[in-house]
Amino acid sequence: MEQFGTLYIVATPIGNLEDISSRAINVLASVDIIAAEDTRHSKKLLQSIQVQTQLVSYHDFSSPDATAKIVSKLEKGDSIALISDAGTPLISDPGYKLVKSAREKNISVVPIPGASAVTAALSVAGIPTDRFIFEGFLPNKTVARTKYLQELVLETRTLVFYESPHRIVECLADIAKAFGTEREIFVAREISKKFESHFLGSLAQVLEWIEADPVQQKGEFVLVLAGCGADELRNKIERQALDIVELLRGKIPMKQAVTVACEITGARKNTIYDLTLKPTAQED
Repeated sequence: MEQFGTLYIVATPIGNLEDISSRAINVLASVDIIAAEDTRHSKKLLQSIQVQTQLVSYHDFSSPDATAKIVSKLEKGDSIALISDAGTPLISDPGYKLVKSAREKNISVVPIPGASAVTAALSVAGIPTDRFIFEGFLPNKTVARTKYLQELVLETRTLVFYESPHRIVECLADIAKAFGTEREIFVAREISKKFESHFLGSLAQVLEWIEADPVQQKGEFVLVLAGCGADELRNKIERQALDIVELLRGKIPMKQAVTVACEITGARKNTIYDLTLKPTAQED
């Protein structure tokens, strides 16, 4: 029976080349082929660690044939390492289709852990990390980005985003509009690189910081946004319920309107009913 090769998912440095592990170097030197997101970029890394393994291109735009070709080599016994331009493959980087195909063929897929901008930023943010969600890059267009952010407003877990330099100010402004200028955020810029910088504060403060210094607008960013607090969450849910009651007012009896609003939002019925009786109920 023919022995399959192994697909290694190898994390590479996100900045400082010294962050690569001895295990990663050994794997990259011992496999038959390295599948790289950008062979020109990866060639520089391999030169720095004195690895001469053959490089082939594999990225998000690779054809199904390219995936099939790599899987075929694995089936024939070749061992292959997958690397991205920086960090851990598949974390906003190519590789999902290849890993899925390998798994479907019962080919061994082994992680070689290392640098990841997500975990690096979370570890120093000073914002809760026990529960978080990674949202990757937000939509490019303002309208789509605004809609996407609105869907996350009530999220209680810490949110992590990636962002690029040409959109960072616009992106932070849209986040502030959606979540409020007082929501806490941590910005990590150019993690592990020469000009790395961090900022922790409210969205209003971070916008002031980044707009005041064009240098801080350059590089790659990780944004760690605090989740919705209990008081804020309750207030937003009550606001949503009151808005629904207002829409239904005059169309159905008030008690029924409150019941419908609370079933939709999860707000407490007694609280919403009491608020509808107050003259200030519709004020922020």
